[in-house]
Amino acid sequence: MNRYLALQKIVELGSFSKAAEVLGYTQSAMSQMIASLEDELAIKLLIRSRTGVRLTLEGGELYPQIERLVYQYLAVQEKADEIKGLETGVIRMGTISSISTHWLPGLLKEFQAKYPGVEFVLHQGDYSLFQEWIKTGAVDFAFVNPSAVRGIETLPLKDGAMLAVLPENHPLTELKAIPLEAMAHEPFILLEEGHYSEPLEAFQKLGVSPNIRYTIHDDYAIMTMVEAGLGVSILAELVLHRTNYHLTLRPTIPPIKRTLAIGYRDKDSLPIASKHFIEFLRKHVDELP
Repeated sequence: MNRYLALQKIVELGSFSKAAEVLGYTQSAMSQMIASLEDELAIKLLIRSRTGVRLTLEGGELYPQIERLVYQYLAVQEKADEIKGLETGVIRMGTISSISTHWLPGLLKEFQAKYPGVEFVLHQGDYSLFQEWIKTGAVDFAFVNPSAVRGIETLPLKDGAMLAVLPENHPLTELKAIPLEAMAHEPFILLEEGHYSEPLEAFQKLGVSPNIRYTIHDDYAIMTMVEAGLGVSILAELVLHRTNYHLTLRPTIPPIKRTLAIGYRDKDSLPIASKHFIEFLRKHVDELP
């Protein structure tokens, strides 16, 4: 399996040298493993270029099955760890920037003090990606909005407000709360969250459409652009916690909330380390912002 694990890491990182460093091999050993795998399959899998490493057309067709094979192998390893106990294990989770910044640092530190042998792998993404990653086994669980996913189980954790984000000198800052109808006339910067967006759902319920000028995947990039006067936005209050941007934050009319939940394929198939972490999270959720 080492050759398949090596291939998966090279594709993930786009580099032989980076993959070798992560896996603890020499770059020469990585090259030999891939060459051996290509010889065995009689297929050229990777192309090296100045910009990095990418799959060939044939490699791209074969790669989803290789990826599933790797995940199944890792699942076997984790099941063996489960039988032995929680001395080791890998927790793979899908997370969004607000959770990564304001929830996970303290949670991970405290959990690893109790279980120092457990490793965390965090995948940043959006609701659509998380749903797919959970179904394919790329992650054990992810932080989702239950309304945004289908075909997986969800465990609600906490509701949070979403706020209008405006430049400091914007005319709408004179209001204590911002009507969505008024925001619809402003250049709007939308946070890309896959096929579901809480603000867009709220606009749609009112029968209005925002004037979307930019769609961006990163909350902090949006804050920078709003600060520069490029538009207005609506972001989760959690991600706006402890920032030093020069912005004005206001509740919206009507209010918009975001429900955060844990999403997973099914509880029984979760690795023991992930089960322990989810239970740990549930016990501490009331302490989280």
